[in-house]
Amino acid sequence: MKDRPEGIDEQDVRRALQDGWGLGRVTLAYAPVGFGDYHWTATDRAGRRWFVTVSDLALKPYCVHGPPVPDAPGSGERALPDAAFDGLRRAMDTVAALRDGGPDLAVAPRPDVRGGTVRRLGVRHALSVFPYVDGEPGDFGRPRTAEERAAVLDLLAALHRAPAPPRTPVLRPELPDRAVLTAALDGPEPAPAPGHGPYAEPVRALLAEHAVRLRGRLREFDRRVVELRSREAPLVVTHGEPHPGNVLRAGDRRLLVDWDTVGLAVPERDLWSVAATPEDLTRYAEATGRTPDPRALELYALRWDLADLAEYVARFRAPHGDTPDAREAWADLSVVAARLAGA
Repeated sequence: MKDRPEGIDEQDVRRALQDGWGLGRVTLAYAPVGFGDYHWTATDRAGRRWFVTVSDLALKPYCVHGPPVPDAPGSGERALPDAAFDGLRRAMDTVAALRDGGPDLAVAPRPDVRGGTVRRLGVRHALSVFPYVDGEPGDFGRPRTAEERAAVLDLLAALHRAPAPPRTPVLRPELPDRAVLTAALDGPEPAPAPGHGPYAEPVRALLAEHAVRLRGRLREFDRRVVELRSREAPLVVTHGEPHPGNVLRAGDRRLLVDWDTVGLAVPERDLWSVAATPEDLTRYAEATGRTPDPRALELYALRWDLADLAEYVARFRAPHGDTPDAREAWADLSVVAARLAGA
């Protein structure tokens, strides 16, 4: 993220690294990379480098595994961060177990002094620490070459063959922010209150313009979910977001980063964004003995756009400013909404 986390300053991060991870005094440098979490690089007195991630738990409903969390004032304000922290901890425990007992494919968190993979940082945030790996990250928006797709498919095949660690969450295909998106589409909705944020009204108008088509895509999604469940396909450990930005090339190795979306699901949850040709799908099938289902690929491609749309709507229905991250989110929301609506 380009924006800094509200309510967290670097002294909070330093204190957590010293007390929680025993790193002593560190030099911190904010790293304005990615979208969703906040990152720093930390250098300790021994010259070792670490990659530090602070997560805003209030923006991680996809880490909640279980019944929907209430969003009403009062208990719901704490319920989402608490439930999301539990899910984030399960995700980090999963990738740590994969690192220790599986193929070499992940950058996993460094345990804290108590052996935990993630720690609370106040009420709303959580912190995790990773070894700093020198390498070249991919570009989220750049299409992969055939060679790059092959390398990532081999990585995913190894992941999907790995035994599931005990803490791996089972992921339902439903949308985590579905209620927010449905409420925004079911209008008429009153105009946002003054001071709510500069993108609240443009988002409301954009959804109103495409509401009929977007509601239709939600119904299509629901039908596809029912079809997937009827097939009772076996589940594997999936990363969830193996896009180019989450693949680090370190010499001859390729490593997956950003594992907060890890969970048991059908392999098509990962494959839809990587496989671009029949040859890609054949390569995966030969490596795993499992032929990808075109219907599941279509489901998860649709789910990606709907989940993005729901997440952005949830962000802009909350108070926000005109920041670089907000401008990027608005641009992405506009593209996603138009693609879903066929505009």
